[in-house]
Amino acid sequence: MKRQGVEYLSDNNLSGRFRSVSDFTNPLNLLKHPVLANDILRKIRYSLDLTDREMIQIFHASGQELPEIKLHTLLKKEDEKGFVLCSPPLLNAFLDGLIIFYRGSLKKPHPAVGPVAVSNNDVLRKIRIALACKDTDMLEVFKLAGTSLSKSELSAFFRRKDHKHYKECGDQFLRHFLQGLALYKKRPVQRKTVSRTETVWVKRKK
Repeated sequence: MKRQGVEYLSDNNLSGRFRSVSDFTNPLNLLKHPVLANDILRKIRYSLDLTDREMIQIFHASGQELPEIKLHTLLKKEDEKGFVLCSPPLLNAFLDGLIIFYRGSLKKPHPAVGPVAVSNNDVLRKIRIALACKDTDMLEVFKLAGTSLSKSELSAFFRRKDHKHYKECGDQFLRHFLQGLALYKKRPVQRKTVSRTETVWVKRKK
C-alpha cells in the first residue's frame, strides 16, 4: 500500500516498503526495517565508482530501459524531493545487469514470471558473482565492517533454501556487507615493494 507523498517506480506495480525520515535518525529503528532497494543501489554505486551512464548501462544489460531522469529519482535519499522507491523487479534487473556488466552474458536470462522477490541472500550472491569474490574476499569485506564470520557461516548464506545448513542473511548482515564493500573497494592504495629500501602505493583497480 502506497503512502501519501511517496512515489513508487515499478515496471509491474510491485512496491517496496516505505520508511519515514525518523526511522533513519533512530539507530534502534534501523534494526527493525528491511534494507531499502534504493540503499543498495546507492551503496553499490558508491563502492564501485559507477557513473550515471554506467548505471544506465547496467540496467540496460538486463533488458530494463531506464532514462537518466528516473535513475536520479532512485538515487535520491528518502527525505529529498522527488524520491522514488525502487521496486523488487528493478533491483533484480540491476543486480542481473551488474553481473553482465562485469562478467559478460554467458546465456540469455530467462524472463521472470509472476512477482519478483529479492532476498538479502540474493543480493549477496549476485554481488559476489558480479565481482568474482572468493570466500576470503567476502570474509574480509564483512571484517572491515566489524563482523567476523567463519567460512561455514558464510557458505550458509549461499546454500539452497531447502538445504539443512541454509541461513537467512539478516538485514544487519547485509548492511554490514554493503558498508564493508565500500571500505574494501575504497581502500585507496595497495602497498607494493619496489626495492629493498623503497615501497610505493599503487591505486587499486575498480
